[in-house]
Amino acid sequence: MVAHLLRLKLTLLRNGLRRSPWQLVGMAIAGLYALGLVAMLVIALVLLRNAGTGTAYTAVVLGGSAAVLGWGVIPVVASATDMTLDPARFTTFAIPMRQLLAGLALGGLIGIPGLATTLVALATVATWSRGVLPALAALVGACLGVMTCVVLAKVVTTATAGLAASRRFKDISAIAFMVPLVLLGPIVAAVGRGVSASTGFLPDVAGTLSWTPLGAPWALGGDVAAGRPAAAAVKLLVSVAVLAGLAWCWKLLLERALVTPPYTGAGKRKGGRLGLLGVLPPTPAGAVMARSLTYWLRDPRYSGSLVVIPLLPVIMLFQGAQTGHYGGVAFLAPVSAFILAWSISADVSYDNTAFALHVATGVRGVADRLGRSLACLAFALPVVLVFAVGAAALTRDWAALPGQLGLSLGILFSGLGLSSVVSARYTVTVPLPGDSPFKKPPGNVGQTLAVQFVGMLVLLVLVLPEAALLVAQAVTGSALFGWINLAVGLLLGLVLFAAGVRLGGKWLDARGPELLAQVSVNR
Repeated sequence: MVAHLLRLKLTLLRNGLRRSPWQLVGMAIAGLYALGLVAMLVIALVLLRNAGTGTAYTAVVLGGSAAVLGWGVIPVVASATDMTLDPARFTTFAIPMRQLLAGLALGGLIGIPGLATTLVALATVATWSRGVLPALAALVGACLGVMTCVVLAKVVTTATAGLAASRRFKDISAIAFMVPLVLLGPIVAAVGRGVSASTGFLPDVAGTLSWTPLGAPWALGGDVAAGRPAAAAVKLLVSVAVLAGLAWCWKLLLERALVTPPYTGAGKRKGGRLGLLGVLPPTPAGAVMARSLTYWLRDPRYSGSLVVIPLLPVIMLFQGAQTGHYGGVAFLAPVSAFILAWSISADVSYDNTAFALHVATGVRGVADRLGRSLACLAFALPVVLVFAVGAAALTRDWAALPGQLGLSLGILFSGLGLSSVVSARYTVTVPLPGDSPFKKPPGNVGQTLAVQFVGMLVLLVLVLPEAALLVAQAVTGSALFGWINLAVGLLLGLVLFAAGVRLGGKWLDARGPELLAQVSVNR
């Protein structure tokens, strides 16, 4: 039965790649990225063989502890990213619990995260290949460490299955997870400075972690190599006991989950409230705008983009604090305009089968394109204006404000027009409604990347006049170019916006049923 579950996992993975050659291309790109990261870590662990015992011990224990912690924390908000071999699917099958646990645990190793962790863990054997006994101890520790990571992740995902079934928990956790992801650069820099300033404490931290479930399995090879067999024996018992305890907890949680699966029914709501539909004008474009704004406020796949925007000033200010120059904040408004304008380039794909409402009611393509664009513009325009004025106030370079506004408004309006065309012509694979924003369903990943990349290049070409005028102002120092840029950005952007809405609306009228068929496949 264990072998059957492993074959099932491999079959699901293989069939997912067979659905489209672009899916295979996307998996290959992700695999190459992971392979490069794994190669760097493996090389570092191999080079640690020639380092001092204390240095190697500190690096291996801290790195292994971070891996276990990551496997325990990330599944809380990313449990929906891989639902193959979901335990809920085995509710009606009389599979012995012991075999089911073994099959699911080993199945967790199949995939890029599991394989990457296994390869890096096995590289610690090379670090401690300073004798037969240290190498064997490191091998045992690597196996225990990897299985602890996998079983801990299973315990966490099974324990939080009820929460994960809640739409509100999915929304909040997905958005909360994006905050440290966006601030990853400042966080890494701050941690790096803290580590550099406290390198003398790292061996003590590693020594403490080696007696905890996080670091005990990774300390076995180092303790044997340092001539501490008694400590290694105690830590081996700790590692085995922790793994057994986690497996027992997982067994209890899985038994309960198989008997009483999480309830995902919707709660009762009072009717009669139109929300934004009762506020905006009762026109087709107004109705589409109200619907789109509701998505922006309540759908984490949309609101995730809004979370990124207020974090951009934090990143810019952090970089300015590091260098002492805050000139980078001048890019805040243009970058925000680009992110917000391009965010609706996959609007139809996000609609999924709900796009049938637009097709069945006969909404004109121009009204659809205009309503979606105005919904984005309702908050994008104030954000861009505030960021542009704020950047000028921070740098006290008010002469550059007209040029910055011209470039930002040009990007915003031109980008909205281009997005109106792209979303009416191409569909991409996106998370389904109600799913985690990080869940990537099988599909044309390569085509999605190609469409996004080519679209960005086209937008870059469309805003070349504004960019050229901004460069001319910077070179000549003449404020006249800035005012010309403001006029050009506003007028040219509005012209391209209107042209994009009309062309996108024309394509939407011609391809409405075809778009509905394409987005309905992804469900």
